[in-house]
Amino acid sequence: MTLMRNGTLRASNLRDARYGTIFLITGHGNHLKAAVYSTFGLNDCPLDKWHSLDAERLAKEFRVAAVYLSGPRFCTFDQGIAYMVGETLSFEGLEARLVSEVYIPPSMDLASHEAGWYYSAWKVRRDIQFHFEAGRPIHELLTPDEKTYVMHSYSHRVDDSLTGESLLTLGSRLTLPDGWHYRVRVPDRDVIVRPGVGQTDVLHDELENTYIQLVSA
Repeated sequence: MTLMRNGTLRASNLRDARYGTIFLITGHGNHLKAAVYSTFGLNDCPLDKWHSLDAERLAKEFRVAAVYLSGPRFCTFDQGIAYMVGETLSFEGLEARLVSEVYIPPSMDLASHEAGWYYSAWKVRRDIQFHFEAGRPIHELLTPDEKTYVMHSYSHRVDDSLTGESLLTLGSRLTLPDGWHYRVRVPDRDVIVRPGVGQTDVLHDELENTYIQLVSA
């Protein structure tokens, strides 16, 4: 993991690396957004520290409307480049740095596993490039309107038994929208998912694995 002088963070050998993300949510009603902090590049999200975090207590400490704890998560990509990272904060002793800003659609209830926001794209403002090496599996969601979303992390928030290997058969567990398909493929060339212009579309499945839209260069 290397943090360059220009603020660019570069890392390799990341597949299955553990991290956590913390959403500091501000606003009210239909106008919610979140500053997203990640332990990525700072620590491996120690489980004892992660599980001791209390969202309500953190919300009071940071004077925000709510806090959402997303993790532990694990990388499905091999290399990553974050072109711009922000401040580092301590969350009850767990360090995490600002990596993106998210606009939260009104339909999303982050507190409920029964929420209807799964498979709905939401806008993320970030400058991160994901690099998937040739010869290694990548996991994708294909939509009826010919969009492709590539999984960049799997989550233990809902099911802590998930592994990189178990993702090969994940499709049999997902309740996909009509016309959607889950695909595992092994590319013969590297796949690079570059940051979108301004904002990037991201979505989750019901196990809270995260996918980013693959946009042709």
